[in-house]
Amino acid sequence: MPKIQLKLVALIAGLVCIVVATSGYFAERGLRERELARIKQSLDYQTELVMQLVDGIPFDTTKSAALSEIVRRAQEATNARVTLVNLSGEVVADSDIAVEELALLDNHSNRPEIRSAIAGGTGTSTRLSATVGRPLLYYAKLLPDPKIGIVRLSVDLSTVETLVSGLRRELIGGALVSFLAAAVLTVLLSGLMIRPLQEIRSTLRAMAGGQLSRRLEPTSEDELAEIAYSINNMAAELERRLSQLTHDKEQLRAVLQGMMEGVLVTDPAGRIVLANARFHELFSLHGNAEGQLLLEVLRLAEVDDVLCAAGKANAPVETEIEFGSSGRVIRVYAVRVHTEDSDPGIVTVFHDMTDIRRLEAVRRDFVANASHELKTPLTAILGFAETLLSSNISPQATRSQLEIIRNHSLRLGQLVEDLLELSRTESRNISLELTAVDVASVANTVLQGLAPKLTERSIDAKVTQKSEVLAHADISAVEHILTNLLDNAIKYTDPGGHVNVEVHAEGGSVVVEVTDTGIGIPESDRSRIFERFYRVDKARSRALGGTGLGLAIVKHLVQSMDGDIQVESQLGNGSKFVFTLPTHPHTL
Repeated sequence: MPKIQLKLVALIAGLVCIVVATSGYFAERGLRERELARIKQSLDYQTELVMQLVDGIPFDTTKSAALSEIVRRAQEATNARVTLVNLSGEVVADSDIAVEELALLDNHSNRPEIRSAIAGGTGTSTRLSATVGRPLLYYAKLLPDPKIGIVRLSVDLSTVETLVSGLRRELIGGALVSFLAAAVLTVLLSGLMIRPLQEIRSTLRAMAGGQLSRRLEPTSEDELAEIAYSINNMAAELERRLSQLTHDKEQLRAVLQGMMEGVLVTDPAGRIVLANARFHELFSLHGNAEGQLLLEVLRLAEVDDVLCAAGKANAPVETEIEFGSSGRVIRVYAVRVHTEDSDPGIVTVFHDMTDIRRLEAVRRDFVANASHELKTPLTAILGFAETLLSSNISPQATRSQLEIIRNHSLRLGQLVEDLLELSRTESRNISLELTAVDVASVANTVLQGLAPKLTERSIDAKVTQKSEVLAHADISAVEHILTNLLDNAIKYTDPGGHVNVEVHAEGGSVVVEVTDTGIGIPESDRSRIFERFYRVDKARSRALGGTGLGLAIVKHLVQSMDGDIQVESQLGNGSKFVFTLPTHPHTL
């Protein structure tokens, strides 16, 4: 059965149910109200009879026996429970309660019907009786002599509920019959009406699938026939224009998708007409930006200024914008374009120059740092060698200067070795033997090798492992990484400090945290410590024998094993280097 037919059946059936339910609600409500009104009228008459029977008898506990006999006879006559209550709320007689049990009853002064009777002469209430445990309708009336008390009659409402339940069953039966009849009729009638719609749907689906030659054949002259003629005309027009539109669209898509630059087209009002995916990526935009004002989307006054300048100039406007917070550099090229049927708009091309400028800065820094690092030991070696050649000095002084030359030669050799190691790791020419590695065990081995330094500086170091886990890595590379990180931690931690290595599993990785209580790293330096030759404390680093290449080598070794490394630190509060290694071979 088609969905629309199901909806029609559900709608008609729902309407039937609503009508029957509404009618049943009001019928049930009317029946209940009429029955309650009849019962109340009967209770009023019966209450008057009981009042005549007890007229002149004080409502006192000493008269309970006589009053109880009266109310029992009244119950037989009225078929209702009769209760006599004095003004203080004490029950002096009840047709359902023995005389000796009256003292056990609660005080009735707080009963709603009693309060209403005292206040206005009569009172009614419907509730579950706490005494007999059944739903009752209570009718109370104050005696003409208000000093005597109140006569209350109550009847069981189960007969009313029985009548209402019978009516409800009849209504439900009628609703089911009506529902089934409506469903059958709706299925039959809607089937006749839906056939033309099914044909229209089938034709539209074919057109949507590209079969624009498909046409409808109206069999009547009603509104559906008008829709069919309109669809046929629309299909003919679409078929005529599709070829040209497809050609233009494919050309534009090929150009925009093939560009590495962001492309933006704005109208004279500054609203975005077109923005390619690269533009969204450059500025981290989500959703469709077309139709919005450029300033609402980017909120960058620099870009808006360039477009304003291009709108006033006859020549293209080109500039380079640097975003201070992110360090991103983007070259912007904007030009005003004219069209035949609209005011001139602006076409802007954005080229991300961040990596190029960063690489240029890294290259300049590397050349300067490498030259400086090589010049210092070479100058010292040359100076002392010339001193030895040109002077007659004592053997002791000669030995001292030769030791200095040797130390600088060793430093120069270490620098060259680190440069070669860094070159190998960056070029991915290193040969890694990836196996299962117990990182905690390697850390313990490295700390044993660094024990003399730890003892010399009175630094406490330990390795903790939260869970047994093995990394898929090269054991020599892991040892190199830990040696460098732990050696740095010892160098930059004052005597009496602590160094800790923590190893635990997280997801599919082994997480290694190397924490120290050292001097820390300023925030301005944290983003650059993995650069070659970059030192936070240059004087202390050179005094301790560092080349400035260790962390750069560490980073490349971690990355060569499909890991990652980060640093957390505050000046004066120590540092924490966190690197990850996979637990399983990397799969593409």
